[in-house]
Amino acid sequence: MSIPEYPSSCDCFVSLPPASLSPVVVFAKNSDRPQSEVQEVVYYGAATHPPGTKVMCTYVEVEQAPKTLAVLLSRPAWLWGAEMGANEMGVCIGNEAVWTKEPVEECDALLGMDLVRLALERAHSAKAAVQVIIDLLTQYGQGGSCKEDPQPFMYHNTFMMCDRLEAYVLETAGQYWVVERITEGARNLSNQLSIGTSIWQEHPQLRSHALAQGWWNGTEEFNFRVVYSLKTQPVRMEAAKVRYKAGQELLQRQEGHITAESMMQLLRNKESGICMDSGGFRTTSSMISVLPRCPHLPCIHLLTATPDPSRSVFKPFVFGSRVTQVPWVLSPTFGEDDPLRQTPRFQTQVDRRHELYKEHQRALETLEGNEV
Repeated sequence: MSIPEYPSSCDCFVSLPPASLSPVVVFAKNSDRPQSEVQEVVYYGAATHPPGTKVMCTYVEVEQAPKTLAVLLSRPAWLWGAEMGANEMGVCIGNEAVWTKEPVEECDALLGMDLVRLALERAHSAKAAVQVIIDLLTQYGQGGSCKEDPQPFMYHNTFMMCDRLEAYVLETAGQYWVVERITEGARNLSNQLSIGTSIWQEHPQLRSHALAQGWWNGTEEFNFRVVYSLKTQPVRMEAAKVRYKAGQELLQRQEGHITAESMMQLLRNKESGICMDSGGFRTTSSMISVLPRCPHLPCIHLLTATPDPSRSVFKPFVFGSRVTQVPWVLSPTFGEDDPLRQTPRFQTQVDRRHELYKEHQRALETLEGNEV
């Protein structure tokens, strides 16, 4: 199996009491994507759908749920799903690219980013979101190019999801999956399998498949990370180990004092590579969510909608009955002329920059000109 040489990196973080300073769950993610890719921030209200309705995701159709929740999504402007987001029930989800011993198949299926959006639209809790993704993964599979480029770029996915009470990490290798439940403390993800022996749920054939492939002898303690990880990692995935360790250390230093502000500093940390701009990829959008344990207090979500959190402002959002879409973080649409909808795909390029993105670019150019 050939391993892509494309650089790709993301970092997810979650803090639960007692790691958090106050009785809140704090979720954070940097979305690291192709350098010129634009992320938009979109809001979809709750909706009811007739029986038998289908929904077109990025590449494939799936059965629509009878009801969908209101969602806030930060997503690459060319696709249907989302890199990260939240719903009106206080559920937050982010995904990460990962390569394992299971081959990545070149086929149209659900992107990990599609699974993020589908779970947010359907799940009233983080636990329910885990089951939504597992069910959809079982029924439709994961696959398809994750980059707006004629050269396919594919990977499997890991997910971090949380609500006001708890968090989960769901990691996949093809059709196989494993889940860890987190009820206290802090946890991070960085483009590698991270669940070892702390397994809360697993695919029914996870161990028998590993045994049949000769990856596990059946007598040693089963460690998902060890058994399913590639023996030789791509260079960028080796670099993810460094980022993962740096993220752990930064969380540990703040343990007991983690706030939205400290998560903001973490996402802006360039020395660790968590805030990145190299090899044609960079942090294209960032998100932080504060989820109070008290159900009467609103969840507050902060998103940049622009690249490089160290040079971006986090804008607040709260779900409510009068929420409407802000047009200046919406990218233009191209209908059937969109390169995604052409055959073959992605043979041309379009300008997906929204107004905030353009203003941010102009501000940086002015700033950099003044620094010369």
